[in-house]
Amino acid sequence: MPKGDILLITFPYSDLTGSKLRPAVVLIETLLDFTVCFITTQISWQEPTDVLVMPSDRNGLRKKSLIRTNKIATLDRSLAKGLLGNLTSSEIKNLNNKLKILLNIS
Repeated sequence: MPKGDILLITFPYSDLTGSKLRPAVVLIETLLDFTVCFITTQISWQEPTDVLVMPSDRNGLRKKSLIRTNKIATLDRSLAKGLLGNLTSSEIKNLNNKLKILLNIS
């Protein structure tokens, strides 16, 4: 799972009352887990550090979506339920730039 892969992941709600199958983009992978940013179709929630992604055959997304860079999680690999697709190199570059802004990295 290289950086930029879009996976379907069982992810708990922020209040831990349940979970939902959601798309997420891989940031880092290790032997036991991976770190992701979650993706939403709620584009009205867009923040300055979110990445807007248009649906394509390559990424497997069905609707215009936001990569929520402030919704980062490290999860066990067993939570990945499938590969939807992956980001283009320009989308990964945009993601990297937004993460730098979010994390205040020059």
